[in-house]
Amino acid sequence: MRKLGRTGIEVSADCLGTMVFGKMGDPDHDNCVRVTHRALDEGINLLDTADVYGHAETEEIVGEALKGHRDEVVPTAKSNGPMGEGPNRGGSSRRWAVQAVEGSPKRLRTDRIGLCQIHHPDPYTDIEETLSALTDLVRAGKVRAIGSSNLPASEIVEAQWVSQRRGLHRLRTEQPTHSILATASSGRSCPPATATAWAFWCGARWPWARSLAATARTRRGRTTPAWTGSPLRRPSHERSAA
Repeated sequence: MRKLGRTGIEVSADCLGTMVFGKMGDPDHDNCVRVTHRALDEGINLLDTADVYGHAETEEIVGEALKGHRDEVVPTAKSNGPMGEGPNRGGSSRRWAVQAVEGSPKRLRTDRIGLCQIHHPDPYTDIEETLSALTDLVRAGKVRAIGSSNLPASEIVEAQWVSQRRGLHRLRTEQPTHSILATASSGRSCPPATATAWAFWCGARWPWARSLAATARTRRGRTTPAWTGSPLRRPSHERSAA
């Protein structure tokens, strides 16, 4: 076990990523629950989820898997991904940040989130707006700590500056897209994260993870569904064809 930056939260060195639980990977819920239980048996207590994964299906699966284990697990959640076709169903505005963070614990069947992260940069929302909303959620006891995912260095620095000047809670972690196939992102975030005593932890590059899941489905005779995540994060070949 180790401390998650300066949050005071103790977590395992490894984290279970759950993006491919459900329609984005393995649609067998029982199998996903078994994978989660095996991870817990191996001493992993940090679980990475997001509302946009399977449009909330993944969080429902993890919530089912955590029955009887909630006190020993640190569930994470991410918000700002698009969760529908209507207006204001995504982004980092106060309205959506609060709505998203209040929805995740219900699906995870827990009273609070261990770590809530801004999933992607939002060029249309002032970072002070987002930090103010997340600070209120921490103070209300609904979230233990806040962080970011895929933020460039410039926005990491700006977020720290705004927190200090406005008396808001600081983002304590950064989770970039990083793997043996994608190492460039770490260089854009790691130096400022290190300088501000953040916890720097990595998630696998999703196209690679999806390709493995797609291969598994193809072998079982299933058809790979279309990408259901953010339109800004689709594979390059899909963006060019759109």
